[in-house]
Amino acid sequence: MSNHSPAAGRSLLYLVVAGAAWGTAGAAASLLFLASDLGPLALSFWRCAGGLAVLLAVIAVRGSASRSRSTSRSRPVPARVRPSTGSLIVTGLLFTVFQAAYFAAVRDTGLAVGTVVTLGAGPVIIALGARRWMGERLGLGGATAVVGALAGLAVLVLGSGGGEVRPLGVGWALLSAAGYAGMTLRARWLGQRGAGGDPLVTTAWSVAVGTVCLLPLAAVEGLLPHTADLGRVLWLLVYVATVPTALAYALYFTGAAAVRAATVSVIMLIEPVSAAVIAVLVLGEHLTGAVVLGTVLLLAAVGALIAAESRQPVNAAPTPVRRTPQSAAR
Repeated sequence: MSNHSPAAGRSLLYLVVAGAAWGTAGAAASLLFLASDLGPLALSFWRCAGGLAVLLAVIAVRGSASRSRSTSRSRPVPARVRPSTGSLIVTGLLFTVFQAAYFAAVRDTGLAVGTVVTLGAGPVIIALGARRWMGERLGLGGATAVVGALAGLAVLVLGSGGGEVRPLGVGWALLSAAGYAGMTLRARWLGQRGAGGDPLVTTAWSVAVGTVCLLPLAAVEGLLPHTADLGRVLWLLVYVATVPTALAYALYFTGAAAVRAATVSVIMLIEPVSAAVIAVLVLGEHLTGAVVLGTVLLLAAVGALIAAESRQPVNAAPTPVRRTPQSAAR
């Protein structure tokens, strides 16, 4: 009999699907920018606002279905532990920092450098944070996989275009990575304590906070798109709000609660792989050797970590960090 949890396999699958869905957001954004004068901050606002509308509708429908099922049952169903309002707001603020600072990094240092610094620093911060606060050890194999993933990311993104490094943009990218790391570590920390709550509710709160924070910035940039193809723009906005936002973040929060934090961060590097594949197949971009090599390195690292995570026993708990006076002073 296997001692590995089917729930862990589902969580890994959720993260893979979420990363692939995130990768489609870039292609949709490119098509939106071509079809209208919508800016990145306005697009982020509509992404959050639309995602919130979708999530609230899903939660309402699910609530009605749950109430109708509960009336036909003689035994009550235990309620899921719900995080406090303050906890949900903190997660939403980390989500907003992650999103807004990334766009600022792209503006100030370019897409290639901003992407590499944000997505590259994220796994490093997460691995250190998970080791420091949750006692999660990667081990030699895990550390090798993280290094391989970061190398693949650099080759994939920088090898096909390069970019100019500007200190201000790098600072924004590091802030974005810190927001992403905080969001991932918090989801894992709450999941370990059984207080992760409903992923749909957590996602709804996150995009709600993002909507409120982004509204004034988007208003300055220009909220409404000017376009001769309004139907196409609306359909793209609906897609961005539904698939890479409402669906992907719900899957992300579900998976991140059950999988080691550093593993989550590396699996989510599927996002640039997905974006590169779509760019070649859908947008007609040229397939370069850097894209192929970077994709192979990234997928090999992700596959290695997925295999290692799937071998974790059902009741595996993180090893507590033993502190000595010498280690505490480091």
